[in-house]
Amino acid sequence: MSVNDFQREKDLVRAHHEAVIGAGPGGVADALKRHTAPDWHWRGMHPFHEQRGADAVAATFWEPMLRAMTRLHRRPDIFMAGLNEMDGFQSVWVASMGHFMGLFDQPWLGIRPTGRIAMMRYAEFNRVDAGRITETALFCDIPQVMIQAGQNPFPPQTGAHLVQPGPATHEGLMYGPQDPEKGRATLAAINKMLGDMRSADRSRGAAGLEEELARSWSRDMIWWGPAGIGATFTIPRYILQHSGPFRQTLSNGYRFNGHLCRLAEGRFGGFFGWPNLTLNNAGGFMGMTASPHPADMRVVDIYREEDGKLAENWVFIDILHFLNMQGLDVLGRLDTVSPPP
Repeated sequence: MSVNDFQREKDLVRAHHEAVIGAGPGGVADALKRHTAPDWHWRGMHPFHEQRGADAVAATFWEPMLRAMTRLHRRPDIFMAGLNEMDGFQSVWVASMGHFMGLFDQPWLGIRPTGRIAMMRYAEFNRVDAGRITETALFCDIPQVMIQAGQNPFPPQTGAHLVQPGPATHEGLMYGPQDPEKGRATLAAINKMLGDMRSADRSRGAAGLEEELARSWSRDMIWWGPAGIGATFTIPRYILQHSGPFRQTLSNGYRFNGHLCRLAEGRFGGFFGWPNLTLNNAGGFMGMTASPHPADMRVVDIYREEDGKLAENWVFIDILHFLNMQGLDVLGRLDTVSPPP
């Protein structure tokens, strides 16, 4: 791996973030053009999907959100950069994770405004080439906003619904150079966990799963899952409240498609895929009946490493897209959900 400290790429992405948030809906297209390539490839969650160029990204995503969310702020908890393992450590990517926060004053995607603070989890990966952002993946937890607005479309979660905090160690904002050895150790911990998943003996049920997880995860791990699933704490509760039900109901036709980007810096790392997984819902996951149709999961995982194991994991899943592929249009059903009293 390179000794590059990624300072130019980090500074570029931070300038990009500041320009976009400060632009307002009328000027956001020009703001996006300052730091992105003309053929910029942008990936967003359902219903935004893939866009090309700043004008399309502005019209599809940023302009509507900036109109809906007055005084929008970006509140990052993790900021890191690194070389992408998926292309042999050739390309530089800068990743950020936290919350968007604004006053929810106008309708957005059929979600009724509250006039109050709205917090939406995000994770963003930006590829930087020759001083320009050439690729972006922006994952936003749209169901989190639905729940805050009193339009929860899901059955009760197995985990806890929270506005999720950043790392317990408060060391995730890595704006300056980091020790490359720590990044290599974090990436090794992530890859060990992925290897454990692929080699697990699932015939032993929860006992085998706990044994598998204990090899890669701290016992007091925290899994910060997306709205509709929720957060959970410790290996046993993670098995009970997410991992066990997930493997039981979504193992049919399971296919791992790989990642587009995987990187680490300091004690943090993560990846995303497009899609990571293709699987069949055997019934029960998020209240859905069994589906004969394979569906894709676009997923981001961000990790904090501690003593060679994974201590925290922030997870983003394009749940709206996953359900839409099974015939459930969550956004289309919003008007049938009762407003808050």
